[in-house]
Amino acid sequence: MMVALVALLLTGCSTITETVGQAVSDQVASVLPTLAASASLPTSDAVLQPASQVDPTATVEAPFTEAEDAAAEPAVIDPVPVQQMAQERVFIDLYQRVNPAVVSVNLTSGGGSGFVVDPDGYIVTNNHVIAEGGPIVVGFADGSAYDAELIGADSQADLALLKIDATGLTALPLGDSEALEVGQLVVAIGSPFGLDNTMTTGIVSGLSRSLPADSTTLGSFYTIPSVIQTDAAINPGNSGGPLITLTGEVVGINTAIESPVRANSGVGFAVPSNVVKTVITQLREGGEVTYPWLGIAGGTLTSAMAEEMGLNSATRGVLVSDVTAGGPAEAAGLQGGDAQTGLGGDVITAIDGQTVTLFDDLLSYIVVNATVGQTVTLNILRDGQPQTLTVTLGERPATIEQPQLQQDGFEGLPEGFPTPSP
Repeated sequence: MMVALVALLLTGCSTITETVGQAVSDQVASVLPTLAASASLPTSDAVLQPASQVDPTATVEAPFTEAEDAAAEPAVIDPVPVQQMAQERVFIDLYQRVNPAVVSVNLTSGGGSGFVVDPDGYIVTNNHVIAEGGPIVVGFADGSAYDAELIGADSQADLALLKIDATGLTALPLGDSEALEVGQLVVAIGSPFGLDNTMTTGIVSGLSRSLPADSTTLGSFYTIPSVIQTDAAINPGNSGGPLITLTGEVVGINTAIESPVRANSGVGFAVPSNVVKTVITQLREGGEVTYPWLGIAGGTLTSAMAEEMGLNSATRGVLVSDVTAGGPAEAAGLQGGDAQTGLGGDVITAIDGQTVTLFDDLLSYIVVNATVGQTVTLNILRDGQPQTLTVTLGERPATIEQPQLQQDGFEGLPEGFPTPSP
């Protein structure tokens, strides 16, 4: 009996399926007229369609063979002509114009970059590129090379002037670094990692930065003013090369990078061209550089400092924290602040009528616009009251005895204060 039941189940599947299917079909057919009437359709239009996903009358095409598949795709994609972008053309033309003036600077101890600043063979580079001494050879993009003579070097601005026996060279003009704006496009050309005549592009990322002067000779008490920050890739070997605007003017000398891996991290620094002009003029005339000197230590006055000193929080200027003994500022009567906090001293708000907001404003004016022995006028606030002082600038000493306050790094003052003295 069990065998018969199994046999019935096995052999009756088709019959059962047909019976159930017919019953469903009859049920649906019986309600179609009602549905058609409610939809205002003729009864004859209500036809039950099969639920098959494949039309049994449709023609099925055979799949592609492997050979046909390969033939359907081209072996090499045809290039599509694209109109050259205007900015791209600017970069290409700029490189072709300025690259003949950019050089590699080579010594047995290493090397860097530089550029021709005068057609009669004068070349600018960084002091730290040639500081190790020894024979110097400069190489040009056309493959020519020349022995170079060191005319003079200045560790305080990290600049050096070289001379080669050649005339009629392509030279680059020095632009006005004070006219730069953050966001302006710039390019750097040099020899990163020994790869000569490499161009990288970027923007001016920041202005009025400061770099410490050569710590091997001066400690970290003097700074290079108005340093330019850029995100144009600068790597070892770029030092001494030009930072150039799209007009072809040099606005800076690529000098340093901020990076944990000694390679580009998007934060590079260049000595501004206005400082370069001042320094190389003196190097060319006498082989050395003298700097005017005020003889103070201090920093930019912040809102918190101003409030603590009883000033309006919007007051800005340079807070004098210390006055160097025997210096020009002391002779003029300028007063420093508390020996422990650095606060409470005079606040310099202008020099020769030029507003001073940042410490860099004061330092840059003295380095670029003043000379040793020149008398300048300072507008100051003393105990909140405006006063005017005249100071005859001295010559910046190579080394000075720093008060304990400076040697301790001005501990206890707000972060970032003060900046080394001019």
